[in-house]
Amino acid sequence: MINPIHYEEKHFIIVNDISNSLFYFFDFDSRSNAKNMEFEHFHSYYEIHILLSPNALHFIEGIPYHIQTNDFVLLPPSLLHKTSYPEGEPSKRLIITFMYRKDGYGFKDSYEEILTPFHESLPIYRFPDEQLSVLTGLLNRIVELSNHAGTQEITGTNELVLHSIFTEFLFCLNLFRNDNIYKKEHVDDTVSERIYAVCNYIHTHYMEELTLDDLAKQAWMSPYYLSHQFKRITGYTITHYVHLVRIRNCQFLLINSKKKITEIAADCGFTSFSQFNRVFRKFCGESPSDYRRSRFPGTDSSASQPKPSLSPTV
Repeated sequence: MINPIHYEEKHFIIVNDISNSLFYFFDFDSRSNAKNMEFEHFHSYYEIHILLSPNALHFIEGIPYHIQTNDFVLLPPSLLHKTSYPEGEPSKRLIITFMYRKDGYGFKDSYEEILTPFHESLPIYRFPDEQLSVLTGLLNRIVELSNHAGTQEITGTNELVLHSIFTEFLFCLNLFRNDNIYKKEHVDDTVSERIYAVCNYIHTHYMEELTLDDLAKQAWMSPYYLSHQFKRITGYTITHYVHLVRIRNCQFLLINSKKKITEIAADCGFTSFSQFNRVFRKFCGESPSDYRRSRFPGTDSSASQPKPSLSPTV
């Protein structure tokens, strides 16, 4: 018999914060259709999304995946994703975010191994009852530890125990990964399927020149028909979607690399720095250098600024 995950609305379990090399954040909450994310986003940490309601739709790099109760969506850092919840009653879910030091505290190879399920081509897992019961049981032990501690912020020896239980949870996820019974549902609407394939193509080729004619050939559609159907199904024009994907990847590189801003712009498919600057300001409300500086106070962003003589023209 499966032990359901103990759910309490707006319950949080916290170990450290995101500025620490090791942190955990468990977020028990519900989301309504009205609060669906506008666009895919990424994190610089690992995330586990566990649906505790009947169904939802999860997008990973433009491709939709139907998920149901107790499905595990495992997201490594920098993977673009979003969840779309159905209309009606708010959907319950558990979001777990965490991060470890790159050296694995002396066990780098072991940590890389137990994190293997996050890096599969389809990181969505639906487990048979026996394996699912083990995993939910471990999560419930963490909830019980939090309740016993009497506080949402776990410290001291309780922090060490939580880390131990969660490491066992990751170990079991990896141990059970070949028991995964999740299968991607076939999309009956062939037009939608082709549009989602174009979305995925944009996600994997954003660093290249992308023209409407090239994308239309990928979709086996006329440019006009592709433009119309893309807007109908995704809610975005193709140009808007391409810019969003490129800017999301620029944001990740600004935070997680020391590359010059001009290099980042070029790496993400912008051939004109002035265009990149305008598009970035449009979507982020600030310049790329201000975005980097606000997340790394004290950064000498001038070293990352383009030299006027090297700035490409529009």
